[in-house]
Amino acid sequence: MKFTRNGSVTWKGDIKEGRGAISTESGALREYPYGFASRFEGKLGSNPEELVGAAHASCFTMALSLMLAEAKLSPESISTRADVTLESVPDGYAITTIHLTVEARVPGADGETFDRLAKAAKAGCPVSKLLKTNVTMDAKLVL
Repeated sequence: MKFTRNGSVTWKGDIKEGRGAISTESGALREYPYGFASRFEGKLGSNPEELVGAAHASCFTMALSLMLAEAKLSPESISTRADVTLESVPDGYAITTIHLTVEARVPGADGETFDRLAKAAKAGCPVSKLLKTNVTMDAKLVL
């Protein structure tokens, strides 16, 4: 099986005063605003780091749910938060860490089993693997 999904943005202006709009194929986001102020100054709008965090938290949670099911365990609930840290580094900015905080109610699970499955879900989640992926690009300057 192979699936390709997309997200897109439009941007107008320079980095500091410019504005962007994020859209997703599903329509979950439709021209949602983002820009310098929402990324670095806490203003209204989204930013790439929170989107990466939401993607990672949702992917991990689904992977954990699958692994629990394969272990014949059915979670009542799983709540995951991904804290994505963007830092200034010598050559610009970089996402330096992503920390997952997970709370789950899983009847019949013991701590050792849950810990083992959570670690496996973290390692196996496609978004976790994203950090090691090959990124390809087609770039075209429109004149």
